[in-house]
Amino acid sequence: MTPTIQTIPAKTLIGKYATMSFADNKTFQLWSGFMPQRKFITNAVDSTHMYSLQVYGRDFYTNFNPKREFVKWAALEVENVDVIPEGMETFTIPAGQYAVFHYKGSHNNGHDVFSYIFCEWLPASGYELDDRPHFEILGPKYKNADPNSEEEIWIPVRYLQSN
Repeated sequence: MTPTIQTIPAKTLIGKYATMSFADNKTFQLWSGFMPQRKFITNAVDSTHMYSLQVYGRDFYTNFNPKREFVKWAALEVENVDVIPEGMETFTIPAGQYAVFHYKGSHNNGHDVFSYIFCEWLPASGYELDDRPHFEILGPKYKNADPNSEEEIWIPVRYLQSN
């Protein structure tokens, strides 16, 4: 899995969020609350591309603890925030550089995929992890636990600084 490196402008999202940890994962509940209400987001850039976004604290992966909390979003990118459906919030992804991995397979293999990204690809890449949100774009080919499911994994990166 070789990523492309992309620099994106700031993106505005509307959706729902929950605080969770890997040990106390509330992803199912978050998406169960978002999916029936996403049709009320009338200003979506593309309603077929959902964002699963994680906001980790500084050094989350350096001092990894599966009980450490982070914020996860289920959202859509929007053109503006003129209309925010009841029970939803806005979030802005800051502009920046990302390593974008195209992943095909079940989300049940997530541990292996992210282990490869953080333990193999990143240390050998010439980049380091940046302190911005991580996200996945779940497009029309995303099929949850299906082995033929496809998604994009966006990891915030910056060039390694030479000493």
